[in-house]
Amino acid sequence: MSEMTAPLRTSRTRGRLLALLLLVVAPVCAEYLTAYDPEVTGQAAALVGGLLVLGPLYGAPAVLIRELAARTGMHWTGILAMAGAFGVLQAGVVDQSLFAMHYLGYDSWAQELGPTLVAPLGVSGSFALNFLLGHVIWSIGAPIALVESFDRRSGRQPWLGAPGIVVLTVLWVLASLAVWSDIRGDGSDQASAGQLVGAVAVAGVLVVVACTFGRRRLPPPTASRVPGPVAVLGLAFVAFAGYEAIPASWLGVAVGILILLVTAVVLTRWSRSASWGARHVAAVAGAAVVARALVGFASVASTTPRPPGGYAQNTVLLILALALTLSASAGRRT
Repeated sequence: MSEMTAPLRTSRTRGRLLALLLLVVAPVCAEYLTAYDPEVTGQAAALVGGLLVLGPLYGAPAVLIRELAARTGMHWTGILAMAGAFGVLQAGVVDQSLFAMHYLGYDSWAQELGPTLVAPLGVSGSFALNFLLGHVIWSIGAPIALVESFDRRSGRQPWLGAPGIVVLTVLWVLASLAVWSDIRGDGSDQASAGQLVGAVAVAGVLVVVACTFGRRRLPPPTASRVPGPVAVLGLAFVAFAGYEAIPASWLGVAVGILILLVTAVVLTRWSRSASWGARHVAAVAGAAVVARALVGFASVASTTPRPPGGYAQNTVLLILALALTLSASAGRRT
């Protein structure tokens, strides 16, 4: 009996470790890579301590979305739609940054949202694109793809049991309530009732998309050839780096959307090939993470006064991003 249960125990242990890794990778990708907050940038103790809240805030939903996909047969369309629903709730309801005209004492906030402000909705076009896409790609999608590459089992298997799922759900709710309360206490702008209803409605639509189109049977794979993982990594990096460089203007929004559409069309076509595998997915995710890690250097350089230790933080995170990307891209082939 012990010989039969040993592989099962090993599988459970592996799943818990991968869930724990995702619990850390997701908030680091979401918050720390860009080094946008001078109050914690370069401060190791503050960065580690921040994970106590950011882990449940970003890591828990990343794990939960991945668990939902594993248990319901969702493919990447469903995962990204669920990530979009999370992004709308996070930016529109929890921290309400999507609708704020002034936020947490950031002096340049109003100046940056002004050029693309849609006054009737109280939403900045550039902020909406960056916030929501940031959550879809860097908070949820890329971390899941990278961490999943270390699961050597074929297919997407559950990592946690019911108790783990319940614990993560509770932690996510508590972290969200803490952030919501903190934002209100700091005097940042609050979303209106209409804006909150609109955000919840959009999130609901995305959940429906995830549960329908995200579970729809995919067409049979084609025999078309696709570039290798290394080439995909390089091409995806160019796309993500280009997106990161767009200005906060309507022209920038248009260029950003164009980059995303072209990238999505190309990746969708490649993913239908029988030659496309987990290493390619990890390469795309790694390219996104490395491109964002480079943004941190520009953030530190443009901050006055420059946060001490900022470049050291950027360097460490870039090295870790490269190591994670190379390890994930060289992972399982199925």
